[in-house]
Amino acid sequence: MKIPHLFGRVALAAGLLLGGLAAQATEFRSSDIHPEDYPTVLAVRHMGEALSKATGGKHSIKVYAKGSLGIEKDTIEQTKLGAIAMTRVNVAPMNNICPATMVPTMPFLFRDKEHMRKVLDGAIGDEILKDCETQGFVGLAFYDSGARSIYTAKRPIKTLADVKGLKVRVQQSDLWVSLLEAMGANATPMPFGEVYTALKTSLVDAAENNYPSYESSRHFEVAKYFNKTEHSMAPEILLFSKRVWDKLSADEQKAIRTAAKESVVYMRKLWDEREEKSLAIVKAGGAEIIEVDKAPFKTAMKPVYDKFLKDPKLQDMVKRIDAVK
Repeated sequence: MKIPHLFGRVALAAGLLLGGLAAQATEFRSSDIHPEDYPTVLAVRHMGEALSKATGGKHSIKVYAKGSLGIEKDTIEQTKLGAIAMTRVNVAPMNNICPATMVPTMPFLFRDKEHMRKVLDGAIGDEILKDCETQGFVGLAFYDSGARSIYTAKRPIKTLADVKGLKVRVQQSDLWVSLLEAMGANATPMPFGEVYTALKTSLVDAAENNYPSYESSRHFEVAKYFNKTEHSMAPEILLFSKRVWDKLSADEQKAIRTAAKESVVYMRKLWDEREEKSLAIVKAGGAEIIEVDKAPFKTAMKPVYDKFLKDPKLQDMVKRIDAVK
């Protein structure tokens, strides 16, 4: 049989996967764009071990790392079709698919890491995960993605006024452009791989990311001021294909959910260790960690919230998150 294009091949793979699930042991395929030793990859492997143990070896998970199954946009589509069983992506690419995922993506939403974890582990987190079911996904869990801050090449940032006019590299995202423009910066969308050279040659004055990315990309060599704006703590999300899910028994579904929740604890341990290690490396390499008064930055985000959170239900969710102590 000739399959004329990619969609046809994906659909065929989905059919083969779905057809064989109920009758035999299954090795669920899961995708990730990060390298083999990254906390999210190791956490899903840990989940697979827990699932195998819980099901007496009937079900397991194989993680395809380093983007071998495609970029996040592609693997989201493959998961929806059932061609792969699971994917780990940042919550941002899901914003146009599951509206509730826009909320944890918003700037200065979480006060700190502890607040974020308490929210996402509770009823609000479950509500956001459930919002994806009508779109063909079973949301299993949230993983940490760290706090993103602005790092600069020539001078530190201590106040909101210090950001004005800076050319700051951002992800190719409308939300991120609006976020930096609300700070007074000149937002400059650019692929991540081009940022080191852009900083070194002063094509941009700054970029923004978390400690592990700042360290592993060696950006601290060309932008030594890491200014702790901590403007975003948008988490990672673990999604299972609803088409695959619906073929499983209630006990199998429960085992997968339990293994996913267990993997969150493991992932956070790895993430915290990775952040500490990265912070030590960049400090040893000459980076300066600058404390920032975040209150004026948060106040400046009102136009961003007005633009991207127009649904009253999502606005109410923000209020409920703020009320979590």
